[in-house]
Formats: sequence, C-alpha cells, structure tokens
Amino acid sequence: MKLRTFLFWPHLIAGVAVGAVILVMSVTGVLLTYERQLIAWSNSDYRSVPPAGDAPRMPVEELLAAYTQSGGGPVANVAVGAEASDPVIVTTGPRTVYLDAYSGRVLGEGRQGMRQFMSDMRAWHRWLAYEGEGRTTARAITGWSNVAFLFIVVSGLYLWFPRRWTWKHLRPVVVFTRSASGKARDFNWHNVIGAWCLVPLFIVVISAVPISFPWGNDLVYRAMGEEPPARRGGGPGEQGRGEGRGDRGRGEGAAREARQPLAGAAGLNGLLTRAAQQESGWQTISVRIPDSPRAPLAFAIDRGDGGQPQLRSTLTLDRAGSVVTYETFASQTPGRQMRSIMRFAHTGEVLGLTGQTIAGIATAGSVVLVWTGIALALRRGRAWLARRRSRASLPIAENPAA
Repeated sequence: MKLRTFLFWPHLIAGVAVGAVILVMSVTGVLLTYERQLIAWSNSDYRSVPPAGDAPRMPVEELLAAYTQSGGGPVANVAVGAEASDPVIVTTGPRTVYLDAYSGRVLGEGRQGMRQFMSDMRAWHRWLAYEGEGRTTARAITGWSNVAFLFIVVSGLYLWFPRRWTWKHLRPVVVFTRSASGKARDFNWHNVIGAWCLVPLFIVVISAVPISFPWGNDLVYRAMGEEPPARRGGGPGEQGRGEGRGDRGRGEGAAREARQPLAGAAGLNGLLTRAAQQESGWQTISVRIPDSPRAPLAFAIDRGDGGQPQLRSTLTLDRAGSVVTYETFASQTPGRQMRSIMRFAHTGEVLGLTGQTIAGIATAGSVVLVWTGIALALRRGRAWLARRRSRASLPIAENPAA
C-alpha cells in the first residue's frame, strides 16, 4: 500500500468522525480571537479624568477606603494602569468596578453583555456548553477531537502537497482557482487553505493538548527534562492543611482581621509605588488583597498586553517593603516557560495582536477545511454508491458454454 493511500483513509475517516466537533470549536475559536480586546472595548468609556496641572493620583488606600465606606464591599483585587487616563479596577466578589484614579469616583461596573457572550463561547469551545456531570464527557470529546484534528493537520502536510514539485503541479495547491466549481472548487479550497494555514494551525492545535489533558501537560515538562509539578486538588484532608491544628490564638487573630475590610490593604500605596519601580515600561500592576495586614503582597507586573507570559513578573514584598521573592519569566524553569508559552500560543496572544490575528485567520481557515473536507467526503460517498448501483443494474452475462 502506498503511503499516500495509507494516510488518506485515516485522514478522511477522522475528518468525518469528528468534523462536527471541530467545526464548533473552530467557529467559537474565531469568535474568541479578540476576547480580551472586545471586553476591554465594552468598558472603554470608563476613563479617569486627570485634573488640571500635575495633580497626583489619589492614594490607593484612600481610594479603597472611600469605595468601601460608600457600601462597595470588601475588595479582593486591585489593578492599576500606567496611562494617566487608566481607571483603577477593583474586584469585589463577582463584581468588577471601575474607579477614577484621581477622585475615587465610581465610574461604573464592568458590563456583562460582552463578557457573558465570550463566556458562552468558551463553554461551547471547551465542553460544548454542557453543564453538570455531562461536562466531563463533553470535555473529553472536545479534547480527543482536537487530538484527531492534530493527526489531520500532520497527515495533511503530506496529502495536500503534490507528488511533483513543479509550478504546474504546485499552483493548484497554493493558489485559488477562480473558475473552479463543484468538486474541483472544494478540492482547490481544501488544499490551498490547508497549505497556507498549516504551520499556525499546527501550533494552535498542538498547544491545546496540554490544556485538554493532564498527560499532555505532564508531557510538556518531561519534554523539557523536568518532572511535572504535582496536580492541584486532593481530599478533604488537604483542604484543611495548616488550619485548625490547635493554634487557636492565631485563628482568632485572623478572624478579627477578616472582619476589617481594609486590614490587608495597610501600606498598599507605598508598596505599589515600590512595585512600579521594579519594572520599567510596565503597563498594568495588579495585587490580591489578603485578609491579614501582616501578610506579604504579591504584585503581578505586566509589560505586555495581558497575554504575553514572557513580559510578566511577580514581585512579592513584605509590609516593610523588602523583597520576599521576585520571579520573572527568565527565572522560571524551562518546563514552566514552555507550558506558559503553549497556553498563549493556542490563542496567538504570546505574539501580541499580530499573533492573535494569525491564530484567528488560521482558525477561520479550519472552518473552511472542515466544510470542504466533509463536502469532498460526501461527494466521494455518493460516487461510490452510484458505481455500486450501476454494477448491480448490469445484466448477468450468458454463459457461452451453456
């Protein structure tokens, strides 16, 4: 059996078997291409208004105090931007609230329309919008469909290109034929889009494997010569680790601190200024507010647009302003670096807006690949049935010796 034939039939069968699931993931993937930008755009009118002159921003602690006293509730996370018009974004429970960085005035809550739409698209993309117990099964279906799609893309590397590398044979594979119609058009589109989208589509698909499966995640670390990190989770015994071991006084102190909504924000303004000095060219800095005023603060510093792990760092400061830990992308192990890159290579965000656009175009190309692939399979099936009916309708030849 020739190699082309050996690859063609599994390629076709896989495409027919999981085509519908790949189509759903591809369509939703296109709609999710600019998810972060669209959510930010939906709240783009929430801007801080710098006063006349060089008036500084309102100290973050005072801003949080004013927000809490106005009935805003305890703040779990704070994010500030480098631009003068950037609002201060606070998270309190399920709410995201935008505050004027100079006056502390509430600009509004994060709008839910775009965010909910993107959330619905992610649900379809990851587990076909199933809820409850069916989600685990649906997630396995999308995961293994992605693995099948990886085989389709890899086998397509051989099937889509001609046997002879001359322009006469290569042209129908890399250039659209305007006059083509029917089967010839489907074949031409399938080959041309497959050829041009091959590399980015391979990256998008293979980078989804560690997201879909624990063994895929472990494989990334092992490929980089590392042992995979222990998976999160565990039984009830692990949940209470470090708690309720007889340190009653410590527990009562934590409870008293938890009743003070701003206890964990003590000294935040000075520490935030210190964090801003750590990285030149930062765009956003966010910090989770702990319950205790003695707990260190971990500042997530981002020099990119939010989806570039190579431009992120985490600075942990104690309440005196001393560095507890400072972790950059370069300081991570090769396994963690590769895992982070693959996470954002799936969406193209690792290369910024350009990468997102390339990933979106390749994903849109996969929509056409699925459509034309199924169309070609149906045409092949109808032709096979027609030949079979034609042979069955032929008269039985008479035996001359009879």
